[in-house]
Amino acid sequence: MRLHAVTAVTAVTAVVTALLALAVSPAAAADGGAADPQEPAGLFLTVSGSDRTWIRGVELRCTPEPAGSHPRAAEACAALHDADGDPGALAGEPRPCTKEYDPVTVTAKGTYDGTRGRYRMRGTAPVELDWSKTFPNACAMHAAADPVFDF
Repeated sequence: MRLHAVTAVTAVTAVVTALLALAVSPAAAADGGAADPQEPAGLFLTVSGSDRTWIRGVELRCTPEPAGSHPRAAEACAALHDADGDPGALAGEPRPCTKEYDPVTVTAKGTYDGTRGRYRMRGTAPVELDWSKTFPNACAMHAAADPVFDF
């Protein structure tokens, strides 16, 4: 049984690594991985179940306009902007939830658009994120982190 859990975690890690590798543009790969200053900043967002038995992920870009594979990109970018680019400060979409314990982990890795906060000057460096949080269940995650993690 222990070997199966290790194999599942290894498989999930391989899938996430492959997805991140696909997110690198061919131009960036050709020049040794250096980021193109014209390339829009982007985040890779994931939601995974207990013991990483399942995982799903999307790309979210907020600059120059909301884009990526996120189904609610415009709303997610607006929520991140209101939270000054900090996923831990999202307002969420509050709702009543049960106390069922079936943990869900969310992650945000990559670059937020660089317009952090309403008073931040344009042209400042993008915000690098490597953030994760575990919620007691999916309802609690949605209540605290939607629309950013609603996919």
